Amino acid sequence: MKTKTTAFGVLALLFSGTLFAQAAPVVAVDDPESLFVDADPTIHRNKQAALHIMRELLQCNQWNRADEWLTERYIQHNPSFASGRDTVVNAFSSFTTPNEDCDELTTGIVAVVADAEHVGVVIRREYPEPDNENETYTTIWFDMWRFVDGKADEHWDTATK
Repeated sequence: MKTKTTAFGVLALLFSGTLFAQAAPVVAVDDPESLFVDADPTIHRNKQAALHIMRELLQCNQWNRADEWLTERYIQHNPSFASGRDTVVNAFSSFTTPNEDCDELTTGIVAVVADAEHVGVVIRREYPEPDNENETYTTIWFDMWRFVDGKADEHWDTATK
């Protein structure tokens, strides 16, 4: 009987919306570029390269500058893109327009974590509620790069097919 009571309790929570109510909202920092600095010279160089990837490439769509921050072989673990810098540049360039007046990171950054060769960036995302298009919820996106000589050589993110 204890199992039935527990199962009915879970069902009651599900249908009341209590179990899947909105979690605390995800909040970005006020000065995202300040997260891309470090006292260690190697980590600082890699964080700065990640900043350029976030700002110039992903936000401003200046893919003509990709060779400044991505290695030629750029290994891609996102299932929507094949590896190789040229492949990624061609893909993004096909559906974006460059913004040359873009000089400040405005993407909502939550955190940046790094070691000697990896930089991970946690980004705030806002989406429409599936059951109510007039409401939104927040969650995160995560990108991580492995750097070789100051350029991203490998990339992971939370993308799905």
